Amino acid sequence: MRILGIDPGSRVTGLGVIDGHRLVAALDLKLGGADMPGRLSALFDGIRDAIEAHRPEVVAIETAFMSRNPQSAIKLGQARGAAICAAVQCGLAVHEYAPRLIKQALVGRGGADKEQVQHMVRMLLKTNEPFGADAADALAVALCHHHTAETAARLPAGVRLR
Repeated sequence: MRILGIDPGSRVTGLGVIDGHRLVAALDLKLGGADMPGRLSALFDGIRDAIEAHRPEVVAIETAFMSRNPQSAIKLGQARGAAICAAVQCGLAVHEYAPRLIKQALVGRGGADKEQVQHMVRMLLKTNEPFGADAADALAVALCHHHTAETAARLPAGVRLR
């Protein structure tokens, strides 16, 4: 299954595409210094371009986390909204995962640090290819969805995760 993972941000959004445990693409979508509406437009267009270029079957995105700064939380929510709208407009299902769940799925504990997550992403994808921190987080989201979908497929009919 080809999955587009998204780590949303209002300045940089990480995108990671995997096919099973094979790395397809990883990039940090830099949204520039425009005003917020301009950055959201660039994010929307960037997601649509990535979908067109890599043809994922599904999208996985990180949920918002509680921030100490309400303005940061609002901007993150707006970025998530633009990314989700782009995916839905392209006809893709969107699955959301909390940061702690993503870390738990990859590292085995929800409090793992960024370096541990990046290390596991590289190990699971069997790559030494360089990619930015946001792209690594997006790949972690995609891998979390891959593992969750594989587990769900093995469950008896009628049994659901969550």
